[in-house]
Amino acid sequence: MPESQPQPPHSSSGQSGPSGQTDTATLLLCGARLTDGRTVDVRLGGGRIEAVGTAGSLSAHGARVDVSGYLLLPAPAEPHAHGETALTAEDDGPLSYDAEEVQRRATEAALLQLGHGATALRSHVRVGDVQGLDALAAVLQARRSLRGLAELTTVAMPRVLTGVAGADGLAMLRDAVKMGASVVGGCPDADPDPTGYVEAVLELASEHGCPVDLHTDAADPARLGRLAAMAGGLRPGVTLGPCGGLGRLPTEVACRAADQLAAAGVTVVCLPQGGCGAVDRRGTAPVRLLRAAGVRVAAGSGALRDVANPVGRGDPLEAAYLLASRHGLGPEDAYDAVSSVARAALGLPEVRVEAGFPAELLAVRGDRLAGALSLAYSRIVVHRGRVVARTSAVREYCNSAATGLDLPRQGRGEPS
Repeated sequence: MPESQPQPPHSSSGQSGPSGQTDTATLLLCGARLTDGRTVDVRLGGGRIEAVGTAGSLSAHGARVDVSGYLLLPAPAEPHAHGETALTAEDDGPLSYDAEEVQRRATEAALLQLGHGATALRSHVRVGDVQGLDALAAVLQARRSLRGLAELTTVAMPRVLTGVAGADGLAMLRDAVKMGASVVGGCPDADPDPTGYVEAVLELASEHGCPVDLHTDAADPARLGRLAAMAGGLRPGVTLGPCGGLGRLPTEVACRAADQLAAAGVTVVCLPQGGCGAVDRRGTAPVRLLRAAGVRVAAGSGALRDVANPVGRGDPLEAAYLLASRHGLGPEDAYDAVSSVARAALGLPEVRVEAGFPAELLAVRGDRLAGALSLAYSRIVVHRGRVVARTSAVREYCNSAATGLDLPRQGRGEPS
């Protein structure tokens, strides 16, 4: 392979693979490119970034990983996943909620998204109806099995919370929090009394000190205004998504709704890769309009190859690419929506490639962010200071008449 083409990243000093390190081991990332153009070494230890120095200036007693030719970024986070229904698009018959099957789907989905770079994920899980609390128990078991690889949190989503039928849903939601669901949510649009649904969720969240994450199309501005008024000041915060209906409202009406959301401190999670099963209508929230009003906008993946999006990839870098290519965001702002803003929406600490920050990192082959979002094939994922996933892609071409041009090639000989 020519010297101009980076080799797949490799480690030395006895590192045997992603599971060969511990959180307390020292890891040196050598020759990383930063978004400001610098080429640096980055030393990790104790789950944090210990030092950042010019290439060749740092030493470490532990493993070394050559990331020359790679751009080093804060790792993305996934604020809107549906692990319980993921990977079911081609299943025949009704969806299975067998506990072992749900755990397998949630675990496989999380690992796929981890491979893309998401070291933290929030999975929305329905409670009540046919599945009761079984699906939540299975996803919580998946969370335990992923410990050390990725952080998986769950949102409990009851169907109805008002009227006679809502009593069971509210009891189920309380039990879900006791089981370990760390976020309360649901879909108020599906309840006969959407405002009452939101009131019930906010009251329970305030009682337990939980964040709130609600699915809504946000097509009714009056209802959205009431929700914003009720949510204002709630700590640790309220998230809404996917809010595609805001994009179908007249601009003046949508701007007024955006101002209300901004004043209430509500975060909006849009789904540029497609919708999810909890909201029937499609379309992406008006990202630029919301950002102009001061709303914090993160981007999630939504459906991962289920009936809502049978080709969903669950790739945060694709979400960022779509925000840049379709919604007019610059590459930096688009990537922030899937990294720093998404992490803030999940209540996680900020990550920068600087000493003292959490070692939650993604290395992508390339030297500029725009190029990485366009052709992000090869990736190295770091969680708690250790490499937890790698993807290495090699593109090959056969010989052609264009031999006189100095073109990048990765060929390894004549085709047979």
